[in-house]
Amino acid sequence: MGEDKRLAAVVALAQGMAAARDPQESWRAAALGACRALDGTFAALSVWERELGRLRVLVNVGERAQDEEEFPEAEAYPVHQFPEITEFLHEKWVGGGGPSAWVETAEGTAAGKPGYFHQRVAALRRRGRGCCVVAPVVLHGLAWGELYVARAVGLPLFVRADADFATVLAAVVAAGIAQTERLEEAHRLAYTDALTGLANRRAVDVCLEEAVERHRAEGVVVSLVVCDLNGLKRVNDTLGHAVGDRLLERFGSVLSLCGAMVPGALAARLGGDEFCLVAVGPPADEVVKAAGELCRRAGALELGEGVACGVASTEDPVGRVRDARRLFRLADAAQYRAKAMRLDRPVVAGREGPDDPVVRLADEAPPARAERRRFRGRQP
Repeated sequence: MGEDKRLAAVVALAQGMAAARDPQESWRAAALGACRALDGTFAALSVWERELGRLRVLVNVGERAQDEEEFPEAEAYPVHQFPEITEFLHEKWVGGGGPSAWVETAEGTAAGKPGYFHQRVAALRRRGRGCCVVAPVVLHGLAWGELYVARAVGLPLFVRADADFATVLAAVVAAGIAQTERLEEAHRLAYTDALTGLANRRAVDVCLEEAVERHRAEGVVVSLVVCDLNGLKRVNDTLGHAVGDRLLERFGSVLSLCGAMVPGALAARLGGDEFCLVAVGPPADEVVKAAGELCRRAGALELGEGVACGVASTEDPVGRVRDARRLFRLADAAQYRAKAMRLDRPVVAGREGPDDPVVRLADEAPPARAERRRFRGRQP
């Protein structure tokens, strides 16, 4: 392959990874780009999981063997089967050589100590491949994993120039992975509450809008629990905001624990002393049960004064729920009623008869003014 074609292949690989919408797409773009650049018939990208002592395959592309899935869930190999990961590579780095790729053939090793890579040779023969090139992927100065490209039996064997090119491709892959990680971290921060580690209001808005759309289209049950942590202002005023933050963190853990009682529930901090759970699919009674456990556990916290908790579900007689704002108004009104009556249990919208006071209160609030706390100061 000429220099111009190789440069174009590098650019195509980088662009493919940059266009990826999630890590899986990025891994696939990396493997496909390397496979095409090296005229391979198969490629894989693997990560070295140090804590588990294994090399785990993230993606397989090209002509896959019967036992090779595109995105395998459990394809992993003990690192001791591939000692170059922990020995050969580090020896070269310590010696100043830097991480470079090498070639293997089904007839035996083409680089390194004779017999050193016997596991790879056996794998080539077992899967009908004639040769492969292995390039370490180095991220933040550490071995992150490896890029593996193979050719079928009968095709020309890889040569040293291919290994050198694979080293360049692995560096491009490392840069793409680093970019993906930065984007993932930015996305995580954008939808995560920094203090508690729970989801934030933005994440709730996105989740709830999508959930209500599913409810309208498919009839899926959507439930929302809104709660205010009582006593936070007193703790902040008398013991300081650092202690108040610890109370918020502890309640966030309790909310997460109770949310786990409902499959797939999203636990979030809306801001200040306000938290919520969003559940899509499970019956309303399961959500109410989790809310009751939340009230019980919150009441047992050493600091604070329990929690005021309101629940609204599309499964209860609350009228049509056309958008997320109405579900919020219902849950908000139920939470207000629980706070005003100093209840240690959740109030559920729509469960107090035909003229339910919670539903009436929620529907008196104009949709254009559905901000939280708008029920404060009103009579229950």
